[in-house]
Amino acid sequence: MEANKVDQIVDQYGGERRHLIGVLHDTQSEYGYLSREAIQMIAQKLGVPLTQVLRVASFYAAFSFEPRGRHLISACLGTTCHVRGMGRVLDKIRDHLDIEPGQTTSDRSFTLETVRCLGCCSLAPVMTVDGKTYGRLRRDKVKGILKRFE
Repeated sequence: MEANKVDQIVDQYGGERRHLIGVLHDTQSEYGYLSREAIQMIAQKLGVPLTQVLRVASFYAAFSFEPRGRHLISACLGTTCHVRGMGRVLDKIRDHLDIEPGQTTSDRSFTLETVRCLGCCSLAPVMTVDGKTYGRLRRDKVKGILKRFE
């Protein structure tokens, strides 16, 4: 972690504490996650208590304290997706990647997360990979979809 880079990010926002979320976002974009070291630097540079920075970073699901994979899979567990078989699809994703929701593959290719709703109920069951939506999923489609990103 380069202290210089975190300093540059904070300086882009004028070092103002009201830009904490922007600083956190840009820091995560730079490093792929928010390390403890980066969070401590941000707190110090902005003059914000460390507990407050941690509270903000842990409140928003967009922030991660663990390194994420190059590709983010979001599997919808909303009611419609659940009823239409997302549980079986999620089992296939977990088996194929050998990870559980909230985990990243050992080669840091994929991170799997579950979400409550992707807003695509008419396409249920649905997942996204890097923001691209895949609907009307079946277990037999999962491997082919994920192979495109390997």
